[in-house]
Amino acid sequence: MTDRSNRTADTNASTGPETVEWPVSLEGVTESVVTTLGPNERWNAAPLGLFAGDGGENDDPVTARTWGNTRTRRNFHRQGEGYVQFTVDPVTFADAALSINEFDEPVLESANAWTRVAVERVESGTEGETEWEEWTLRPLEAEIVAETVPTIDRGFGAVIEATVAASRLGVPAYDQEALGDRLEYCASVVDRAGSPREREALERVREHAEW
Repeated sequence: MTDRSNRTADTNASTGPETVEWPVSLEGVTESVVTTLGPNERWNAAPLGLFAGDGGENDDPVTARTWGNTRTRRNFHRQGEGYVQFTVDPVTFADAALSINEFDEPVLESANAWTRVAVERVESGTEGETEWEEWTLRPLEAEIVAETVPTIDRGFGAVIEATVAASRLGVPAYDQEALGDRLEYCASVVDRAGSPREREALERVREHAEW
């Protein structure tokens, strides 16, 4: 991680505020993990859904929403930027979604690609009793760390759905019984089709959410 951190600092100095391209093609809603620098000088990791612009082209605005008074929201306001990580590690997603997960460096070891983004709040509102803010994300710096051959994995998808459902437990706007049913279904998919890493991620979901 030390070499990566030094290289990032050098790149920042040379590129300045210029916009670069995203390291991956974004269509629909892409699940990512974002790290943001907190007042304790540590990088907080949290999930972030990236909404592609019209047509899914990389030159369209990419947006994301923060829900509630989260560390990501506060750090966006404080710093005006963060590091979007693209990873296929289910444990990284589970820990980021359901626990306070902080690191000394901005780029996660599990990242296949990352993008440093400048963020700007463009809209805000309330849904139920939860306040949300919408942000545009402008890539400033990016790197593809590792390329993989794409595969279809039902277990991984089930872990992501489980983290979403678990994050809504205890929120009055959501049907708690329906969330419990969804979690049980996701668990059954992981049990049948998941890898050992995905089973570990599901156990993290159980631990973090007390489910």
